[in-house]
Amino acid sequence: MRQRATPRGGHVDGVHPGCYECRSVDKPSLSPRQVAVLRALVRAYLGEGSPIGSLTLSHVLAEKLSSASVRNTLAELAELELVEKPHASAGRVPTGLGLRLFVDEFLRPEGLTAYERRAIDRGVAGAAPEALPAIASQLLSERTHQLGFVVTPRLDRLVLQHLTLVRLSRERLLVVLVSQTGQAYRRIVDDEELVAPAEIERAAALLNERAVGRTLREVRDRLEREAERLRSQADALLRRVLELGARALAPNDLDGMDLVIATRLALLDQPEFRDPRRVRDLFEALETKERLLEILDRMLDAEGVRVAFGEEVDEPGLRNCALVAMRYGHSEEGDEPFGAVGVIGPSRMDYSRVIPLVDYLSRALTGRLGA
Repeated sequence: MRQRATPRGGHVDGVHPGCYECRSVDKPSLSPRQVAVLRALVRAYLGEGSPIGSLTLSHVLAEKLSSASVRNTLAELAELELVEKPHASAGRVPTGLGLRLFVDEFLRPEGLTAYERRAIDRGVAGAAPEALPAIASQLLSERTHQLGFVVTPRLDRLVLQHLTLVRLSRERLLVVLVSQTGQAYRRIVDDEELVAPAEIERAAALLNERAVGRTLREVRDRLEREAERLRSQADALLRRVLELGARALAPNDLDGMDLVIATRLALLDQPEFRDPRRVRDLFEALETKERLLEILDRMLDAEGVRVAFGEEVDEPGLRNCALVAMRYGHSEEGDEPFGAVGVIGPSRMDYSRVIPLVDYLSRALTGRLGA
């Protein structure tokens, strides 16, 4: 099941009845006819968004089958919990298990056109670092007609390029941290004149010596170790600088990831979200960012594009939805990725198109931030 880098499953921790990886049974071994009918059903459902009847399937199958033969095969797939009837007189729709099997085993993602690749490259290359998350989110929303999102980098995962100190008042000091990606972060420190105005330039130089080329986390560790060693030494300025650095780089809310969504309008065009209650439930889930970030952090535990369905992520506001996401950032061994990029939409989305778009945009962001 995991031979290809994309697409890949993406269930999160816990036991979920709609996920093969959480069930004690093996994936079913389908006959060629069952595979053909299931693939045709899922493709028709993704296009129509409504139950598909046996007569319709008999017309779209490459192998000519009668409606009766299709109905028998659908009954077999229903016994395997891969398809179901929403109500008695309706046609069939894929279950979460059916969609999972389709995405993991039968899907053949489309390639992007040269025009699409150029449009993404231009949008990413021309953006200021601080604007990248919103632009990437907008690009995904426009091109997938789903809700594009970007999880911003954690500050402590970024490599620092420069640090500047600016005296604001007698009691306050502005610390400006610039990452190698060009993003700037500002913090105000109550320093109680740890560093006199005449010592600002020297203090900044001492901190830059210890910070440049390292992540915030690495700098914190170094400052703590060096401060411990200097307790009995006479370099008063260096001791004060280390204390100032420890305050300036201490973990705070700025270190946390954030979820950037440029627009929600594309999602509202989907027929599944014409129900105000479904829209409200989804938007409430989006507003509770901590829960969604936690889901994404657990979901994206491997390389490549990951797909998770609502019943797998155990979040009521995301039921009947799907998440398609991929990490971006460093790919070298031992390096943590910066964040994630992806889309949220109804489980009936065009995965063959969405997956390569998410993949390409992730790689474009990685290249831009590593430039």
